[in-house]
Amino acid sequence: MATILKAENIIKYFTTPIKFKALDNISFEIQESEFVTIMGKSGCGKSTLLYILSTMDTDYEGKIYFDQQLITGLKQNDLAKLRNGSIGFIFQFHYLLPEFTALKNIMIPAMKLGSYSYEEIEHRAYEKLKLLGVEEQALKPASKLSGGQQQRIAIARALINDPKIIMCDEPTGNLDSKNTAIVLETFKQISKEFNQTIIAVTHDADFAKASDRTIEMADGKIISHGLKQ
Repeated sequence: MATILKAENIIKYFTTPIKFKALDNISFEIQESEFVTIMGKSGCGKSTLLYILSTMDTDYEGKIYFDQQLITGLKQNDLAKLRNGSIGFIFQFHYLLPEFTALKNIMIPAMKLGSYSYEEIEHRAYEKLKLLGVEEQALKPASKLSGGQQQRIAIARALINDPKIIMCDEPTGNLDSKNTAIVLETFKQISKEFNQTIIAVTHDADFAKASDRTIEMADGKIISHGLKQ
């Protein structure tokens, strides 16, 4: 398996209310099609790390390599292109546009990317809806969906451009056990069948246990890489 993401000596400072080191010399590698969870107590730096890995935060020391390419120091336009084409995002809150249908919400990132015709994008969106078992909700406004359905639509939206990596910040934080199980099975399926890499920050120990490995953090440092012996 090839390395898809590599972090090298990542250091991050916050300056308010006082200067402190949020991430302290973080280094690790993640392989293609791995399903990796990141765990640790609140304030340990896991979400800060995720935002740096996702290229949304560029104010750090160290280096990030994506698919063997150094992306630290790239221009914002190039990073935006990389994010839209190669990275999918799933947050604890779904961030759907309430007045748009489920289908239209899913189509938005692909329309931004501009690599497919409208008909192809619509077809791809329906395929993602089927994958997540919510195709019958396609034409409903997002505001009329249940919380579990909304999160599954958000996952479908993250998958629409077939990103190499899906990054998740507490993706099941607002879900009941039934919907958490659906999301977990979906993540397992896309990592194994479609060779997509998943990195998920979570507080859910059962969710983490079901991933390929768990990186544990404390006080801005990695205390365990979760590598199998």
